[in-house]
Amino acid sequence: MTAEVPDGLPTTSLRHVLATLGEPLVRVLVAPRGLGVPVEDVVILDPEDPPEAHPGDLVLVIGARGRAAAAAIRAAGRGGAAAVALKGEGGTDVAADAGVALLTVGAEARWEQVEALARGVVDAARAGGEAETGEVLGDLFALAQTVATLTGGLVSIEDTASRVLAYSRSSDEVDELRRLSILGREGPERYLAMLREWGVYQRLRAGEGIVRIDERPELGIRRRIAAGIHAGSQPLGTIWVQEGATPLTEQAEVALLGASRTLAPQLIRARTLPSPQLRLREDLLAGLLEGRVDAESVADDIGADPARPAQVLTFALSSAGTASAASDRLLRRAELVHLIAVHTAAYRRSALVSVLGGRVYALLPDLPEHSDAAVLALAKEIVATAERHLDVPVRAALGGVVPRLSDAAASRGDADRVLLAMTRGRWPDAVASLADVRADVLLSEVLAYLGEQPRLRDPRLTALRTHDTDHGDILVPAVLAYLDAFGDVRAAAKALNIHPNTVRYRVRRATEVSGIDFADPAQRLLTELQLRL
Repeated sequence: MTAEVPDGLPTTSLRHVLATLGEPLVRVLVAPRGLGVPVEDVVILDPEDPPEAHPGDLVLVIGARGRAAAAAIRAAGRGGAAAVALKGEGGTDVAADAGVALLTVGAEARWEQVEALARGVVDAARAGGEAETGEVLGDLFALAQTVATLTGGLVSIEDTASRVLAYSRSSDEVDELRRLSILGREGPERYLAMLREWGVYQRLRAGEGIVRIDERPELGIRRRIAAGIHAGSQPLGTIWVQEGATPLTEQAEVALLGASRTLAPQLIRARTLPSPQLRLREDLLAGLLEGRVDAESVADDIGADPARPAQVLTFALSSAGTASAASDRLLRRAELVHLIAVHTAAYRRSALVSVLGGRVYALLPDLPEHSDAAVLALAKEIVATAERHLDVPVRAALGGVVPRLSDAAASRGDADRVLLAMTRGRWPDAVASLADVRADVLLSEVLAYLGEQPRLRDPRLTALRTHDTDHGDILVPAVLAYLDAFGDVRAAAKALNIHPNTVRYRVRRATEVSGIDFADPAQRLLTELQLRL
């Protein structure tokens, strides 16, 4: 699908652009150099612009038709443009003489739609398939064409506002509803009102399943099947299949159901991709926290003072759920990012927000003195708002305040350790600072160090753990409960929901197996640390 231009920059061909956009949006009138010519850029030329073009340009001529566009067509030929697109069907002889392809655009199509779709295809090729909008766009068109092959129909994919995102190649069997939807890039209101009146959209939003729409010749509507696209319970869009000259295949409904499930991650991605400016700010924070970008560069870009205190906050959504809930979480996390960005920017103009490893990090630079209470209140407000609007549990962990921006990674490390301590269930609230769970954080670091140093472990406790694993795992829990209760057998029994005599027996049995004296303070401390590994 892609070609190489002389300087090695990957590009796409006119054939691929036409295959993606297709009729009734765009149709080729003449192509003297064939359809394999490379397309490198999409440019708009209006009547007031000087008629010029460059090699590989797809030139969209606005406001001129037929002979009035002759100057632009000749200039495109002289400049080596790939093609010229205009409305109307005149100018073919001029284009043939100029050696440039001429395309005609549907009279009802909007130029900004044509530009956006064509640029998406070109950008995807230019970035090697990694352009944010281009890759998603290309994937949607490719999937629409695949579903068309499997169903034997004409496919279109729409968002929840009935805007057409992608569609399969059309033929003469296209009905009026599909033609107007593609040309206008959204369903015509007259037809949308009828579909709403028939309850079609209500059924599509209700959940998975195929919705069937009978043919209405008097209204210009052929037979259709449709399926809603969902992330959990949240609607993302609709995929439609219009029947053409031949009946839909026997597997059409199964293929459509599979396509609706496949589309959910792509529509989530299309909805949640940040703009280039936001992506730059996200990359700045990620680079700073991972040590790839120096603090002075980040400070210069965001207008912050690198010598002022800073703090990192970490936010996490609940991770429990099914596969459909996982798609829902992706969408909700993107919404959470926007929510956090709005709140933190209101507190600090130069705040940065980014997603790393499934968590959302917020950097607060230029902090004033004694900002602890204000930042804690900010985190609580974010969590409360997120839970109120996203309807999912959110935790927030505050890292320590560091004296300068270059120490932000240390604050991020603190926030991660606080979040880990919170997830162990010992902190009841949804927001915590390092001061709140410092003991748990320090204990986890001691245990981590102990886990990396086998020479510091008592082999008698290793033997106890091995024996317990082979005999039902009952001794170690009893010992830990006994130690947590400071030797209070009744409290330990209550925590384990067993009889106090059972606790006494199991502790005594653990002493026999290991040889550990639980009356000795040093041995008690070492026992609790090692068994917590």
